[in-house]
Amino acid sequence: MQIIPVILSGGSGTRLWPLSRKELPKQYLSLLSDNTMLQETILRLSGLNLADPIIVCNSNHRFIVAEQCQQIDITNPTILLEPNGRNTAPAIAAAAIQSLKKFDDAVILVLSADHVIRDVKSFHQSINIASKHVQDGKLITFGVVPTNANTGYGYIKVSKGDIDGAFRVKEFVEKPDLETAKAYLEQGNYLWNSGMFMFRSSTLIDELTTHAPDIVSSVNDSINNALKDLDFIRLDKQAFESSPSDSIDYSLMEKSNNVVVVPLDAGWNDIGSWLELYNLGEKDMNGNVISGNVFMNDTSNSYIHANGQIIATIGVKDLIIVDTPDVTLISTKDKVQKIKIILKELQQQNREEGLVHRKVFRPWGWFDPVEVGLNFQVKKLHINSGARLSLQMHHKRAEHWVVVSGIATVTIGEKVLTLKEGDSAYIPIGTKHCLENKTNEKLEIIEVQSGSYLEEDDIVRFEDIYGRIKD
Repeated sequence: MQIIPVILSGGSGTRLWPLSRKELPKQYLSLLSDNTMLQETILRLSGLNLADPIIVCNSNHRFIVAEQCQQIDITNPTILLEPNGRNTAPAIAAAAIQSLKKFDDAVILVLSADHVIRDVKSFHQSINIASKHVQDGKLITFGVVPTNANTGYGYIKVSKGDIDGAFRVKEFVEKPDLETAKAYLEQGNYLWNSGMFMFRSSTLIDELTTHAPDIVSSVNDSINNALKDLDFIRLDKQAFESSPSDSIDYSLMEKSNNVVVVPLDAGWNDIGSWLELYNLGEKDMNGNVISGNVFMNDTSNSYIHANGQIIATIGVKDLIIVDTPDVTLISTKDKVQKIKIILKELQQQNREEGLVHRKVFRPWGWFDPVEVGLNFQVKKLHINSGARLSLQMHHKRAEHWVVVSGIATVTIGEKVLTLKEGDSAYIPIGTKHCLENKTNEKLEIIEVQSGSYLEEDDIVRFEDIYGRIKD
């Protein structure tokens, strides 16, 4: 029995939620290493006999996911790209179907990239208990032993007696109000729904075919018609988007009579929301959790996250205030879960703030738009060691490159130049050009684009080491 970790990364909420460790308040960093949360999710599996992971993510996150895997020596992950998020059931089904292409007897361990688990030893023990029940053909969900009457999680009502460390599921319960959550805590037979699962891929597909056949049909077509793109697998857009958008809980776990729950008491936290970061953070004498450049007067019981510029507050309480390079969020604590409504509206309006991060990752590194105006755009480019942009040309824009740090090898027409810190080069409209970092150090460039049209589709590639030239 081969167990394959399946990691759901870059879900619908990450646009306005913390994506990496660098965006967490400093008080919380002691729980983590210098790795991102995706990396931590993979690394905490060390010591278990597992196959290379399958990671399901949005297409816009593909290069950052690949880079983070390389940084921790995960050299052979399977990265499935969703054209659009369709909730957890289609994502997990896609991973299960993909896993059966490699292993006849595949078992998938489904994890989320926005969880923190402090007691890894206990986590492994729960996985080992689950693996025994998986061999009996069960669908496993992990239920977290509650530590408080939390209203932010769904609950699982379990049977009184355990069977080899697992319990029969009596009922899945939606997020309760505070009084109901307190009653659950007192009764003692309720667990938090962690959103982590384990099952045989074949069992999952068989049961989904019974309870949600449209999901299986659509996802199976999306896998069969998927395209290989560099090291990624692009699920077929039309087939995948035809799938119902349902959670694995709603589409299967709540309907099947083959589900058992394994308790997890391992210092688990889902930090997918800013409210949870407030609950976990170290509070000052006025009940505030702050991060970054914050000045307060007459402010209490609030979470304030500054990113660069100062956030100043006067006479406020019970607020969540988060400034990011893309979006500023201001919400009362009791309404912050409605962030998903704002996100959905942004996506319906096709606003890029609801679709992609400002920092855009590429196979060679990343770029960050610094300033945009009429007929000009300024970007900061980070080129990884040994990386090379394609030999390319633009019809409608010129570019001016200034080296901020590192050494750049620049091709402009027939000339090849070596530019050091402070050096610059101008690329006229219609001129072939290329940028390369041949060193072991980082290379950062300020790029000033000027012209009548500055969109990313004004590019003609002649040579590309990443296979992006289309026939």
